[in-house]
Amino acid sequence: MFMNRGSSTTVHKIHYAWIIVFSGMLTLFCCMGLGRFALGMLLPSMGTTLTLSYSEMGFISTGNFVGYLLSVFLCGKMITRFGERRTIVVGLILISASMLIVSLSQQLWLIVIMYFITGIGSGAANITAMTLVAHWFSKKYRGRAAGYMIVGNGLGIMASGLLIPWLNSNWGDSGWRIGWASFSIIIALLTLIIAALVRNNPHALSISPLGEEPVEATAASNVQQAPDNLLRLIAHIGAIYFVFGFTYVIYATFIVTTLVDEYGFSEAKAGSLWMTIGVLSVFSGALFGWISDHFGRKAGLIGVYSLQTVSYLLVALMSGEYSLYLSMILFALTAFSIPAIIAAMVSDMLPPSEAGKVFGYVTFFFGVGQIGGPTMAGYLAELSGTFSSGYLLAALLTLTGIVLTSFLKYNSSTQT
Repeated sequence: MFMNRGSSTTVHKIHYAWIIVFSGMLTLFCCMGLGRFALGMLLPSMGTTLTLSYSEMGFISTGNFVGYLLSVFLCGKMITRFGERRTIVVGLILISASMLIVSLSQQLWLIVIMYFITGIGSGAANITAMTLVAHWFSKKYRGRAAGYMIVGNGLGIMASGLLIPWLNSNWGDSGWRIGWASFSIIIALLTLIIAALVRNNPHALSISPLGEEPVEATAASNVQQAPDNLLRLIAHIGAIYFVFGFTYVIYATFIVTTLVDEYGFSEAKAGSLWMTIGVLSVFSGALFGWISDHFGRKAGLIGVYSLQTVSYLLVALMSGEYSLYLSMILFALTAFSIPAIIAAMVSDMLPPSEAGKVFGYVTFFFGVGQIGGPTMAGYLAELSGTFSSGYLLAALLTLTGIVLTSFLKYNSSTQT
């Protein structure tokens, strides 16, 4: 790799931009992998111990996403006032503290409030970390960079798939509490490493973004000259992101419960399958980020939504274990690719100073989808006694996502 220092070029083993990617991966491991996706493994034992209904289990998830949605409005101001590094650290501290309190909670209302605070921290850390790619990378690397950060999501799923069944088998009803507390401690320790690694932008180290090209400044200024078009573009991208928020969270929240309650799998087997999803999903963001770098952001989005539509239909139809396994494979291979593509797309449209703010705006739509998804799926499950209707709804919406993406007027010439 080469690292630019002023006008001279100095040979280095690695550009610091990849250290930023590593710190972003750790951040997403904490704020999304453990702070969000571990909930699917924790819910069955929590529901049994606390005698929660499906709707109440969905309400816990919804509380988290309400907090995430609130952070969308706070994140831009926090970045402007405190900078990216401090915003990420504050978000992670909120997650660690609130998850520790969840581990000690006896009542549903306190769990919901604390997981709401977890959502605030998750949004602040996640949005800020993802927008660092706009500062540190040129357009031709942004999809891959954002995708590599999202590896943290899959690692979090793997960790919860391994740890939670083991804790439940050894500590029974206290297993989920120890799980929450363990995740809290892990996040606190990783926060120290992240704080030491993250830098707000390459100028802080007197270097240039990786792969920087002069054409980017022109492209960014052209977008800024058409604010009306930009607003419509944000709304359109936001609608596409809403579809992902609504649909993936249904699968992530309830698939383990579906395996246990509807397919009769043991919690250990369900945990193994959930961990398998985590293993396969590790490079989903990097894979489709690379595809979007080479074939365009629209092509990447349509590819993801097509595969996810098939995945949701397969689990909804309940046509046997092999269909279920194929559904889980397809979901895993695409699980976390949409955020990487959306982050890259927003970074393509705007200069780095504005990308974080606008990514927060489109994440508002994503957050609304996350609120509606688990609540609606839980309600439909209460009515029908099965999660099939929720997965069918998810498939219908991902089909809508394909249509929305096909009509997106995104200038591909802004990509390299």
